[in-house]
Amino acid sequence: MQAFDDLMAFQRETEALAQVAGRLGWDQETMMPRGAADQRSDELAAMESVLHARRVAPQIGDWLAAIDPEALDPAGRAQLRDIRRSHARATRIPARLAAELARLISRAHVIWAEARADDDYNSFAPALAEIIALRQEEAQALSDGGDIYDALLEDYEPGAKGRDLEAMFTALRPRLVALREAVLARPSPQGVKGTFDEHGQMKLARLVARSFGYDFKRGRVDKAVHPFSSGSGDDVRITTRTAPLDPFGCLYSTIHEVGHASYEQNINPAYRLTPLGKGVSMGVHESQSRIYENQIGRSRAYTGWIYGKMRDTFGDFGIADEDAFYAAVNEVKNGYIRTEADEVQYNLHVLLRFDLERALIRGDLSVGDLEAAWNDRFKADFGYAVDKPSDGVLQDVHWSAGLFGYFPTYSLGNVYAGCLYQSLRDAVPGLDDQLAEGDTSGATDWLRDNLQHFGGLYEPREVITRACGGTAPSEGPLLDYLEEKFGGLYGL
Repeated sequence: MQAFDDLMAFQRETEALAQVAGRLGWDQETMMPRGAADQRSDELAAMESVLHARRVAPQIGDWLAAIDPEALDPAGRAQLRDIRRSHARATRIPARLAAELARLISRAHVIWAEARADDDYNSFAPALAEIIALRQEEAQALSDGGDIYDALLEDYEPGAKGRDLEAMFTALRPRLVALREAVLARPSPQGVKGTFDEHGQMKLARLVARSFGYDFKRGRVDKAVHPFSSGSGDDVRITTRTAPLDPFGCLYSTIHEVGHASYEQNINPAYRLTPLGKGVSMGVHESQSRIYENQIGRSRAYTGWIYGKMRDTFGDFGIADEDAFYAAVNEVKNGYIRTEADEVQYNLHVLLRFDLERALIRGDLSVGDLEAAWNDRFKADFGYAVDKPSDGVLQDVHWSAGLFGYFPTYSLGNVYAGCLYQSLRDAVPGLDDQLAEGDTSGATDWLRDNLQHFGGLYEPREVITRACGGTAPSEGPLLDYLEEKFGGLYGL
């Protein structure tokens, strides 16, 4: 037990330093002066060097060898499992590569942001090529001769394989395409009218965050180009964005990030600053953000409550009643931006990215051909052409951050959310009455007790299966939910 205690004390310091590095990233996205970019890249590289040295420290191997797993409780064995997995991966990555990636990614983020603002893919392409080359080197070191994309996917969804995700996504596509075509053939609902000031939007954003149980004593809301959640335990921060003609972007970005943040805030405090003290995977994390945003936040009951708050804040904004507001919030329409896509079309955006990034990492697609490949695929899937790079290949931050293997977890999270929502509805029969009063506690308490509380205790598919009463996750519940909801909205 002494070896285990020593290992966990060392690990807590490593996790604390990782939180500090994460705070540097949060600051870069929200408050950092533009001129500090080069210095920040050096700071992040230095932090990554320290973290990498700790993750490959030889004493970790000694402690792991000395520990008898049978002497530990289930949480201790899960801690050991995750530390062993992380140590094995870290020891295969040269310190030089880890620091070089951290430095390049910090610099590439600034290049991407400027290229996006200028609609100039070619100015970003060289940095992207460098990132891909380093990620390929990393994947080769991790893959043991297997699929190098799977080696990167492991960082975000342990145990997942690209071939299994491809099969799931192939099963999703036909019914999504058919539903999309049927819905778009119907008349569109009335949208909002007028302008919506930033102060009012941020006031409502904080209101809806509180309605979902976000603890502002352990968090805060700021603005960023690309909304995100950062941190864990007692410091979990979210960002959102505002646009004067689109109040829904702010509201639903906020609810989405609150889903991520609530997961982190609700993890068992005993796991804080340990491997179990964070969400178990990005797919499971995304299941929380999506079920908060869509199945709960865009439900008829909850949107009825939001409608009243919108009227209180902005007065008449062109929508006559709660039913019309529900239809407006769930409008299916053509658009380029993944983060603004409706539930029907969202996964088609993700599938595009999944296929392209797999091809990039495998060397089947060059960076020079990426923009054309994106545009061709988008037109094939959505039926119209991309108008500019910021609406196409430059719209997402992920590749500039080196997050290859991340995109498929968005659709996997939607699949998980569909399964969880089916079980939630069975477990909380009076849910709609609560939501109509702005009370989400029936849903959020169920998610906390059946999933969020466990943090990383269980493997990703296991925690979803346990929450769903032993039923393994599949795409069926999500598709059934979408067809029922949008069939009703559009009279199909």
